[in-house]
Amino acid sequence: MNQQPGYDQILQQELPRLERLEKILGVRFQNLALYLEALTHRSVLGSRRTWPYRDNERLEFLGDAILSATISHLLYELYGQEYREGELTKMRAWLVNEERLARVAKKLSLNELVLLGPGEEATGGRKKDSILAGTLEALIAALYLDLGFKTTFDLLKKVFAPLLPLAPKGLLSDFKTVLQEYTQKHFKKTPTYQILKETGPEHQKIFKVAVKLDEEILATGSGRSKKAAEQKAAQIALKKLEERYGPFEPPNNKKR
Repeated sequence: MNQQPGYDQILQQELPRLERLEKILGVRFQNLALYLEALTHRSVLGSRRTWPYRDNERLEFLGDAILSATISHLLYELYGQEYREGELTKMRAWLVNEERLARVAKKLSLNELVLLGPGEEATGGRKKDSILAGTLEALIAALYLDLGFKTTFDLLKKVFAPLLPLAPKGLLSDFKTVLQEYTQKHFKKTPTYQILKETGPEHQKIFKVAVKLDEEILATGSGRSKKAAEQKAAQIALKKLEERYGPFEPPNNKKR
């Protein structure tokens, strides 16, 4: 990074923030500037023209890949002899989805440590899953660049240890797929989805979707994207059907 005017001064001002992060993670940072960049949301640059650090999006890009490789390794060790590639992929997706990463970020107090601009602060940026998940991935990249892969791997293994035994839940987290398997088994039919309504401004649309079997509406769901609304509708429909016809029984896809 290029040292611009105010670079060292800001680093000193933010030192308590970085020292708190060191304590939470149980490691000693070498390149402090990397971690300050990891904590810098792009809204800071828009509000503080003299801020000398880049935003964390480049680190987020790298951290995403490192996290994926680490979780893949851990899943392979735990479940590689038991599940096929497709099941392992679903487990990984379940572990590293935005909502789950945001929860991990909160446990590491990143919701308190991330640097935000006034506008993002005012609109609840510290509670946004996208910001928290991105900050976590940026932090992972900073750890990798500063302390190497082994330290980063060991830290991620410790952080994700409580979640790894739950990873097989990822096999059932795609409610649309589960609902389709359920309706085909019980009714020999495939559900369809219909958008009922779109509300809100273009950048904050809310979609309402119905899931149907033939012409019967099984359930409706809402979300910030069509995909999210469909998943919600499928989740509600599956719950209703299970209450009426019995629980879903996943197929046995384990290796023999």
